[in-house]
Amino acid sequence: MSLLQFLRILWARRWLTVITALSTVVGALIAILLVPPSYEASSRVMLNTLKPDPVTGQILSTVSSRTYEANEIELIKDYGIVGKAVDQLGWANNPAYIEQYQSTRNQTIDIRRWLSQRIIDHTKVTPVNGTNILEISYRATTAQEARAMADALRNNYLDTSLENRRREATRLADWFTRQAQEEQGLLNAADEAKTKYERENGIVMQADDTDVDTARLRALSSQGSGGAPMVAPMPVMTSQASIQLAQLDAMIAQAAQNLGPNHPQMIELRARRATLAQVAAQDNASARASQALAANAAGSGAGAMQRAVDMQTARVIAKRDKIQRLNQLSAEVKLRRDQYTKSITRVAELRQEAAIADTGITPLGDAVEPRTPVFPNKPLILGGSSALGLALGVLLSLLIEFFGRRVRSLEDLESSFGIPTLAVITGPAKSNYPNSKSARGVFPAWLRRRPLARA
Repeated sequence: MSLLQFLRILWARRWLTVITALSTVVGALIAILLVPPSYEASSRVMLNTLKPDPVTGQILSTVSSRTYEANEIELIKDYGIVGKAVDQLGWANNPAYIEQYQSTRNQTIDIRRWLSQRIIDHTKVTPVNGTNILEISYRATTAQEARAMADALRNNYLDTSLENRRREATRLADWFTRQAQEEQGLLNAADEAKTKYERENGIVMQADDTDVDTARLRALSSQGSGGAPMVAPMPVMTSQASIQLAQLDAMIAQAAQNLGPNHPQMIELRARRATLAQVAAQDNASARASQALAANAAGSGAGAMQRAVDMQTARVIAKRDKIQRLNQLSAEVKLRRDQYTKSITRVAELRQEAAIADTGITPLGDAVEPRTPVFPNKPLILGGSSALGLALGVLLSLLIEFFGRRVRSLEDLESSFGIPTLAVITGPAKSNYPNSKSARGVFPAWLRRRPLARA
């Protein structure tokens, strides 16, 4: 079928197409008039997933933030939050809603649950692309109802989130408190067992988990680790007299270059040297005696130190089993103390979290009352119905033509019989009748290419 044949068919059945298009448009207009309008109001909240928690200081990872966002979306549409919104707005006592509820056949649930399910069906929570903002949208028959419910859902969501966080923190704090009390009892029992064992065996454990005998042995070992002290020999002429004697020898050597041996000055210098030499000899003798006494005393002290170390070592070895048992008791006390400290610390953190007023969610203003309904969208419905009517009209025209094929032109005749046309006989003109149409007025000029006249 050529494009010209297709256009001839549409033109011949143009009224069917027009009637079909008008019918769909009229149906759309009736639907617009009968269907009540729907208004949609939106309220937004921002999830503070990028900021650290004010109590724990933790920051959610990318995967955790996605899970958290999905949980919050489902939480907003939960019956607990929606039911609070119903109570807050007083819809369960509204006569109009009561009448609608009573007209329903399914009354197995109460009106609060019925209204909550209705609100859930008309609520949409969507994340804003590229942000951590959630948009809470509610669709209702009036703009006031849509705005009120959007704000109510947001406010109850914030209150419920804070309440859940506090309740969970309080529950965990109570549990850790009970654990801390049990651990404190175990700590006291372990400490008493350690103290009793120390009293029975005469062993005292110091603050660094070392018993007194072992600590004393370490101290003695560190003192005697250097061995017996070595006494250096007395250096020659270290006394004041020795220093003066050396200076006097230098003066005598210098004077001998200019003076003779019998010079009075030389004789006096030699006399002075003899006197200083006696004094220096006495000082050196005293120093050597003192060094000998110090060496003897050091030798006797090293022997006593070694004997003390040996005695203390024997005492520690004799109490090795008891000390090992005491170390075990001390380790248990330390473990119980660490557990108790961690539990107490966790209780303090949870008590602080239970008293916090930050939910980690920031409201972003109140919902705005919509001015125009989102449904029905009159331009969209009318345009769509017109396009649909035209498409249906064209389809019906083609179907009718397919089941009742007619010859409308020379092309149709040739395509039907498959034989060439020898001649075309045109009908008589009707121009003699002023009130009648001519044969050329049946089709427009662009469709009258080689028309087939009726005999």
